[in-house]
Amino acid sequence: MPHIITEPCIGTKDTSCVAVCPVDCIHPKKDESTFGEATQLYIDPDTCIDCGLCVDECPVKAIFPEDDVPAEWKKFIQINADHYKS
Repeated sequence: MPHIITEPCIGTKDTSCVAVCPVDCIHPKKDESTFGEATQLYIDPDTCIDCGLCVDECPVKAIFPEDDVPAEWKKFIQINADHYKS
């Protein structure tokens, strides 16, 4: 079960979570060309190992295990998945 980045990340894009991810599944990073245009960060559901290290690093509390995403942010499960389909 992957972790999901939700609405509080929009406009914030704090990359503390990127630094602690052991499998490099959170993008875009600050040095990637798409960072400036991205509205938020995304977790690749196929790469995430569900370690949870990113959760405590997020200063806006935007990251949840998929099963724990609050009801009002459930759409972000698909938003994260769709980001990696393109």
